[in-house]
Amino acid sequence: MKQILQNLRTGRTDVAEVPCPAVQRGQLLIRTTTTLLSAGTERMLVSFGQASLLGKARAQPDRVRQVWDKIRTDGLVPTLEAVFHKLDQPLPLGYCNVGIVMEVGEDVTGFAVGDRVVSNGRHAEVVNVPKNLCSKIPDPVSDEEAAFTVIGAIGLEGIRLAQPALGESFVVTGLGLIGLMTVQLLRAHGCRVLGIDYDAGKLALARQFGAEVVNLTARGSSPGAVWTAC
Repeated sequence: MKQILQNLRTGRTDVAEVPCPAVQRGQLLIRTTTTLLSAGTERMLVSFGQASLLGKARAQPDRVRQVWDKIRTDGLVPTLEAVFHKLDQPLPLGYCNVGIVMEVGEDVTGFAVGDRVVSNGRHAEVVNVPKNLCSKIPDPVSDEEAAFTVIGAIGLEGIRLAQPALGESFVVTGLGLIGLMTVQLLRAHGCRVLGIDYDAGKLALARQFGAEVVNLTARGSSPGAVWTAC
């Protein structure tokens, strides 16, 4: 089967031929019909792969500290071998998958072969995904619409942690896919929302969804001033 893989050492992205996964206990085996490209996350991974070793280190200071700790305990050569081995392992891309259930693993209930489901599966022709990360798609919802489910769930998780109340005010910094969906979810909660970004098109969408907005490229723009004035 075909799958999209990212080389973290070189930044190269390939559509590779890989073995088809087998269904495991507690999983669904899904034949993909649609996947959603998460531009921000996946562009970040591509940029990380294309960066030099110094650039990679600057992008992940926590990992650098882990490397130094490993050097102290295991030595320089074993640590370098482990780092380069990690960089040479292909990274599967994607986490917003829609498809048809091909096989149901042991201990899985509530799903059957032929069900149309959304999951956090990768960009691949066939994926195996734990049942708790899958959900049936209602008939009126298209595959393309359902592919946004995981993106929406990320924003919704943040909202649930914040526990917004009717009439409260929130700031959404960055109006990409997740940010714009978070704006809509907060508005549905009855909240006042201030959206902040550099992109005029994204700001216009946020305004359509009911947010007050700040364009950070505008001279003299101030989120605090806008919030007070509105």
